Amino acid sequence: MLGARWPAGEGHAKPAAGLGDRATTGGTYRTEAKTRVNGHAVPGDGALDQSPAAPLPAALSPGRAAAELAGVIPPGPVLVSSMACADELPDGLVIADHAGRIMVFNRAAARLTGVPVRAAIGADVRRALPLRDADGRCWWACANPYRGLSTRTRHPEMPLFLGDGTELLVTVSYVRAPRGAARHQRRPGGPAGGEVQRLVFGLRGAQQRARLERGRADLVSTVAHELRSPLTSVKGFTATLLAKWGRFTDDQKKVMLETVNADADRVTRLITELLDVSRIESGRMEIHRQLVDVPERVEKIVAGRVASGDPADRYRVMISGRLPETWLDADKVDQILGNLIENAVRHGAGTVTVVVEPLETAGARTVDGAGGGIAVSVRDEGDGVAPELVPRIFRQFWRAKRRGGAGLGLYIVKGLVEAHGGMITVQQAPEGGAEFRFTMPAGVPAG
Repeated sequence: MLGARWPAGEGHAKPAAGLGDRATTGGTYRTEAKTRVNGHAVPGDGALDQSPAAPLPAALSPGRAAAELAGVIPPGPVLVSSMACADELPDGLVIADHAGRIMVFNRAAARLTGVPVRAAIGADVRRALPLRDADGRCWWACANPYRGLSTRTRHPEMPLFLGDGTELLVTVSYVRAPRGAARHQRRPGGPAGGEVQRLVFGLRGAQQRARLERGRADLVSTVAHELRSPLTSVKGFTATLLAKWGRFTDDQKKVMLETVNADADRVTRLITELLDVSRIESGRMEIHRQLVDVPERVEKIVAGRVASGDPADRYRVMISGRLPETWLDADKVDQILGNLIENAVRHGAGTVTVVVEPLETAGARTVDGAGGGIAVSVRDEGDGVAPELVPRIFRQFWRAKRRGGAGLGLYIVKGLVEAHGGMITVQQAPEGGAEFRFTMPAGVPAG
């Protein structure tokens, strides 16, 4: 158990001595009833000590806590909101003085370390944070922050472990005493010029990093699996043709070459999908607007599927009402419609119906709040989508019953629709299957 030297509520109130070179009074603080600082009860409002260690920047952003606090803090009135800022940070924040006593220990730090705030304030930071590296070596002994290089200003984020094995991502910044200060300007017992005045620790849980690593592993595994099958086919057929070209008839050669061509298209499609995913995640998806006749694009895609061998009676296109002019990206619209129709054919059953109608006819509000828009529904007559699967259906690599594809099609469709300013939903179709419905604003002419 860590001994509480300053049992002040939540670590916001602190003694003035030993925390900086200046001690001025300004602003106010509020403490809980029966809070004691230096043995004195200080309930209610009171004067707030304004030494350099006390105030937290009023506009401190969560991701820059350590970097901001490591800099010079300008003088001025201290706001109550700035004192409460530490507990509002999503990341852990720990500040220790030149003697290793903890001055600030926010709620996130208590949650990550399991050490109560009241027990941590005033305790030795080396006991509150017994940090070790992946090899079990004590970080305090290796880094020696208080007696190490005087030119060191920070440690970049690194994975370290507590005594119970909890992994944390830790960033450390140094606040050093001014080197040019005269001896009579230094507080007795305080740090000499260049010595550590405060240590600022930023703590983050490692769960998010673990999730990202699992996501990367899933990506590599999925892409490797999807590439292996067509490349194996391409390699096998080309090797066979090269070795035994004279033994095959022209028809056999044609079948093999058509298979190689289809597998090459599959690899190209996968690479294109991965590039689209990258653009969507980074916000770099470009939309080149032009006047697009959506019903005409639907008819074109359906005609292409019929020409490739699908029965004509498998598809039905319905145009309802008077459609507004739509300024969209034609290639992206083809990609959206193609993916949704292919999804209905692959995972649905019966007739695939595509309905194009104005937003007003569909009973929806205008997407962009000005002008009109369209709504497009792609329906099938299969089993539909179970309600518990709806929240997952637009995620990356999600596949129904693991039936073909990389599981990126619907994720890309959602990204392309939203890039146009629209939205997409999935629900039960009137015929009992699944209905994917997306809306898009009419848009404005490019340029």
